[in-house]
Amino acid sequence: MVYVLSVWCYKNLIMLKNYFKIAWRNIVHHKGYAAINVSGLTVGIAACLLIYVVVEYELSFDTFRPNFKNIYHVVTQEKREADFSYNPGIPIPSTDALRLDFPQAKVAAINTSYGSQITVLENGTANGGAGDKKFTENLGVMFMEPQFFDIFNATWLTGDKKVLAEPNMAVIDKSTATKYFGDWKNAAGKLLKMDNLLNLKIAGVIEDAQPNSDFPLKILVSFITWKQHPNEYGYINDWHAVSSNHQVFMELPANESFARVNEQLKTFNHKHSGDKGRTSRINFLQPLGDLHFDTRFGNTIGDHMTTKATLRTLSFIAVLIILMASINFINLSTAQSVGRSKEVGIRKVLGSSRAQLISQVMGETTIIVAGSVLLAIVIAKLALPYLSNIASVPDSISLLTTGSVLFLFLITCVVILLSGLYPAMVVSGFKPVLALKNKITAASIGGIPLRRGLVIMQFGISQLLIIGTIIAIKQMNFVNEADLGFNKSAVLIIPGYTDSISLHKIEPFKQQLMQNAAVKSVSFDSDAPSSENNWGTNFYFDHSTKENGITTFLKYGDADYFKTYGLRFVAGKGYDVSDTARQVVVNETFINKLGIRRAEDAIGKTVRIGGNKAFWCPIVGVVKDFKTNSLREAVKPIVISPNKKLESQVAIKIETKNLTATVALLQKQWENMYPEYAYNGFFLDENIAQFYKQENQLALVYKIFAGIAVFISCLGLYGLVSFMVVQRTKEVGVRKVLGASVKSIVFLFSKEFMILIGISFLIAMPVSWYLMSGWLQSFVYRINISADVFVLAVLSSIILAWITVGYKAVKAALANPVTSMRSE
Repeated sequence: MVYVLSVWCYKNLIMLKNYFKIAWRNIVHHKGYAAINVSGLTVGIAACLLIYVVVEYELSFDTFRPNFKNIYHVVTQEKREADFSYNPGIPIPSTDALRLDFPQAKVAAINTSYGSQITVLENGTANGGAGDKKFTENLGVMFMEPQFFDIFNATWLTGDKKVLAEPNMAVIDKSTATKYFGDWKNAAGKLLKMDNLLNLKIAGVIEDAQPNSDFPLKILVSFITWKQHPNEYGYINDWHAVSSNHQVFMELPANESFARVNEQLKTFNHKHSGDKGRTSRINFLQPLGDLHFDTRFGNTIGDHMTTKATLRTLSFIAVLIILMASINFINLSTAQSVGRSKEVGIRKVLGSSRAQLISQVMGETTIIVAGSVLLAIVIAKLALPYLSNIASVPDSISLLTTGSVLFLFLITCVVILLSGLYPAMVVSGFKPVLALKNKITAASIGGIPLRRGLVIMQFGISQLLIIGTIIAIKQMNFVNEADLGFNKSAVLIIPGYTDSISLHKIEPFKQQLMQNAAVKSVSFDSDAPSSENNWGTNFYFDHSTKENGITTFLKYGDADYFKTYGLRFVAGKGYDVSDTARQVVVNETFINKLGIRRAEDAIGKTVRIGGNKAFWCPIVGVVKDFKTNSLREAVKPIVISPNKKLESQVAIKIETKNLTATVALLQKQWENMYPEYAYNGFFLDENIAQFYKQENQLALVYKIFAGIAVFISCLGLYGLVSFMVVQRTKEVGVRKVLGASVKSIVFLFSKEFMILIGISFLIAMPVSWYLMSGWLQSFVYRINISADVFVLAVLSSIILAWITVGYKAVKAALANPVTSMRSE
């Protein structure tokens, strides 16, 4: 039995070796076509591999946590008028109430602080010294309950979660400790000062958070410290106040019903707030797996999120690209099969079975695909450092993970089947008699209709991506050049602070800045007209004792706010100089929501923001609507008023001439006036551009992959025309002898492809219109898809096809007819 098995294995190994030899000889004999196939497959597989790496990374956010399926984010939904608004935060008292109502669950709260300054105290005392180092931490600073680490795991290098139960204690991650002290081991026991207000002792160091986490845990301050400084950090123990900074997470037991808890949360807020009239606000659970993708809540904690629609688009493009590469292979293989008819006939006469012939062709396909995969890995590795330019992935991202290796194996198998199975069936089906007599033609095997269909599909995909690229570019140009309703250029923003010392320096610093001839205007404010801040609240209008059900959004700025940002008044004027809200200015959307048609009619009406102790403030001006957030969102109703305690940044409108020198001078002035704070200035237009980072990246992806699609389709077209030229060499010679011109011969080779491109365009046009219309729906302000987009797409495809076909066609047309007629 062993002997028989050994003989069988030996014979099969010899057979496989022979298959490999013959396959290799065929590839070498047709190296031009093999090179075209390898090029197309290599580029296609490399592109798919890079897309897979991006999609795998995005889908992996926080899934590494052992219990992530049982962790939920408690969020808020509020209905006003016909719209729903969503907030990732919940009222501060909710944390303790959740523990009472759901004792079976683990509950933990955090409060994020953005743009905090951390001062490393050099001499280790609270007074600091001249050598203190200042750092601005835009992300990762959080007031945190120790219970957070009952839900989210962390590796503690020193200390443990218990230190966060004590006031004025901080835990920092390893990279931050290294940045501050040179070596993380030197961090324990050292002192930090936060925002020149809090003296914190480092009581623990944790390992850095993984890059695929929405929790950038860098500096963690004990939650009780936040409670002890309510005025400085906005600790408002009020059931009616909801801040996106204060967020709560729950871990449910494995046997707990998600649906049951969600149902209880619908009445949770009403039960504890005692406000039976506020029936529009409910809480619900957002699964941790949705945190990274749910755009209703914005960037909740970290600075990066994506949408599942974007990932689906990338995956769809990957499928199209690999399909195009496989189409190239099928087209060239079926075309070449005619030339192999005699070989197949002889093999069949000598006893080869159809299964053996299929194995032979599939063997050749496997060699080409395997070689392409290896080359694709090399190309993807070379391109990996540039991947962060088109996707929000870290530089340390790995190319060959367990998932990507399995993906490569799967895609190799799929491409082998897609590319090799049909040609193998065609070749193995030749009748020996016809094959030996050279009676096998493309028409007789049905190859021509197939190739036409595949060319239509291939160019349809190319045009789909070209149209998508053109629309994406036009939309992003529209977004970047849109009139926002205010002046965003040459406005330097310097974030500051609102402690008592800083507030006393506002006027002297403003006067100092205005003495600079390059400075046109200066305003201290809470945020720019267009920003990611959404400070919404209810309000009372015109001395009414009842809320009107409209949410208005607040911006605070001094009297020069309107001049600095170039806001345009449609009625009234700006308010008088004041440290507190005595007068307000509203936008057109605000008065339209109230049913006021003429802006002049709103002047003199009163608004009260807040409870009964708030002032009734007259409306003194109405400004023309400006884009309050990104162009993805509609303009919000806005109330603008002065409030010195909340005007934490300075906006400086400057001349564009000698911009670099002016900014350097302003920075020096800032550092002289505020030596206790680090300079962290930026230009407003650059900050607004960050709103559209993901869309700009997607537009770049469209450009790159449209280029790849065009490259692959042109490769296939070139290969087909090359084959046609060889097959019709004698026909070309006869035509030339009979008086055919070069032009007519070029047209002979080109007309069919032009017709096929036209058909592919008719298919691609409605599909691309449907898909891109859906993408544009994410923008409230968007372009209309006009006819010029489709004209440009089809013209570009025709031109590229002419260039591809023209070279080989002209070469064939210029060949010596005598030589052509001697060709077999």
